[in-house]
Amino acid sequence: VLQAVFLLLGLGLLEAEGRRNRCFFNRTQEYCVCYNLSEETIGSIIQCLPATVVEFQGGDLEKYITFPIRNLDSSTIETLGSLIIQKIVIGNVLVPEILLARVLRFFSYTHVQGLTFDSCIFQGTGNWSDMDGQNLPIVSLSFHNVTSAPLTGQEQALSSLSRWLGTLEELAVTASRVTSLPCAIGRLFRALRSLDLAQNSLGDGSLSPAFCQGAFPRLQELSLHHNNLRSYHNACEGVELLLELRQLDLSHNELVADPSSSCQWPASLLHLNLSNTGLDEVPTPLPPSLEVLDMSHNHLHTVDISLSSLKKLFLNQNLLQAVPSIRNYPMLDTLHLDNNSITELPRAAVKLLGHLQDVAVADNPFSCSCSGARGLQALAAMGHLGQGWPGDYRCHSPAQYQGWLVAEVPLSVLRCDPAAVVAPICVILALLGLAVA
Repeated sequence: VLQAVFLLLGLGLLEAEGRRNRCFFNRTQEYCVCYNLSEETIGSIIQCLPATVVEFQGGDLEKYITFPIRNLDSSTIETLGSLIIQKIVIGNVLVPEILLARVLRFFSYTHVQGLTFDSCIFQGTGNWSDMDGQNLPIVSLSFHNVTSAPLTGQEQALSSLSRWLGTLEELAVTASRVTSLPCAIGRLFRALRSLDLAQNSLGDGSLSPAFCQGAFPRLQELSLHHNNLRSYHNACEGVELLLELRQLDLSHNELVADPSSSCQWPASLLHLNLSNTGLDEVPTPLPPSLEVLDMSHNHLHTVDISLSSLKKLFLNQNLLQAVPSIRNYPMLDTLHLDNNSITELPRAAVKLLGHLQDVAVADNPFSCSCSGARGLQALAAMGHLGQGWPGDYRCHSPAQYQGWLVAEVPLSVLRCDPAAVVAPICVILALLGLAVA
């Protein structure tokens, strides 16, 4: 029965290829990995019964294309329903789509909520008609480094999956050379909340067709990092119809800002990641209700923006020479300025930064003059300097303190305010002189 169960789950009796050909169960993590199962070693799969995650690596499914698959009897259905497996990972396998299409419907008898294909090749075209109107418990579907036929032209075939795809909540298609996403396919994902299209080949012209009217109507999180996007303006226009979008990751794209851009970001957008995008200025417009802005690892010299709702601002690894004014961010609680060109924190800046919960200014070329060291030590004493203090705060100048920890720079009155010591002494000496006279 177990042999039939796992074959019907689309996992097959994977043929041995001279490597390990059995299953290994990690009881602590409830994780089971099976390598190249053969018919002779299928018995080891019984170890996976207590697992919540089962991973299958390697093998050959082509030999099962003609395998007769009939409707399940009640005992097999009961066995499938008793399994506690919640996620299945299939890696390094050539997957005939026709076989996948024939067995996918049997997942409806399981509790599997997540299905991942990693480094797989999808071969041929499946007949998905058996899935017409079928529900599946899978709500998270992931493809990483997979090869398959382009999605363009498969809209009609995939429409048979519309009932199931309309219930998916998370979808990831990463590192799979995706260049486009047809509008009609996006409209199938009516409940999708999270979409990860990172590490693909999407360009500026790919976004508007993919996120057309009616596509991904419930989408809240979208990741597009490491693609071929170039225009900040086109990215803005490309997602403007995603009316529930809350998080957008555009990092690791070489973006160019258009100063005359007038596009409108979705009003729902709260978190924008523009790190590692090669920007030398803050692009406009920014989402009006933004709460988190990450512009780290860019080429910014100044930051002069006004966002009344902003709570977290990440500007580390830029070219800033001074702390940007935070008066325009009344809600700000986090500011990261690590690895810039800031030499000291003026008293006014320390006073304002003291109202924040998390401040990071590590690995800047600090001047450890009295005023420079005093500002950082005062901020640390208030408990606002985050990770990195004191080890990553070192003096760059003057020469006598170069390489010192800022925390160890002496701030004695005699050194930093000698007038406060000398003046009283002079007064006392003058008074003594008068008394003697």
